[in-house]
Amino acid sequence: MASRPVIRFTYEAKGEIKWNSLYKDVAKIIANPFQAVQLQARSSIETYGSQGRLQQVSLVTFLTVMFKKNPLGTFKQHDNAEFASSFTATYIKQVVDGEEMLELDYMANIFRVGGEDMLSIYRSNIGG
Repeated sequence: MASRPVIRFTYEAKGEIKWNSLYKDVAKIIANPFQAVQLQARSSIETYGSQGRLQQVSLVTFLTVMFKKNPLGTFKQHDNAEFASSFTATYIKQVVDGEEMLELDYMANIFRVGGEDMLSIYRSNIGG
C-alpha cells in the first residue's frame, strides 16, 4: 500500500478580549459575526540584566479578526463586571522594533517569518 503525502497548512489563531465595561460603540461592531474587524495592539518589550534594564523596543501587532462569542458579562456583588469577547484571527502581523517577525494571512495564503516566505516552495510545487 503506497502512502500519499498530505500537505496541510493549519494554524488556528484564537483570542479573547476582556472588557471592563460595556461600550456601546464597540458592542455594535463586535456583535456582527459576519464583519471582519481590524485591531492594533502596541506594547514595549523590556530586556533586563544583572545591572537593570538594558533595552526597550516596540512591539506592534496587527490583527484582522471575526468575533464569535459575545456573552452578556458576569456580575458579582462588590466585583467589577467582566465582558469577554472571543475571536478568530484571519490575519496577524507582528513587528518588533521596526522588523517584521511574523505575517500570517489565511485569505491571501501568506506565511512569512522574519520576512522569509515559508510557502514559496509549496506554491511553486502546486504551480501557483
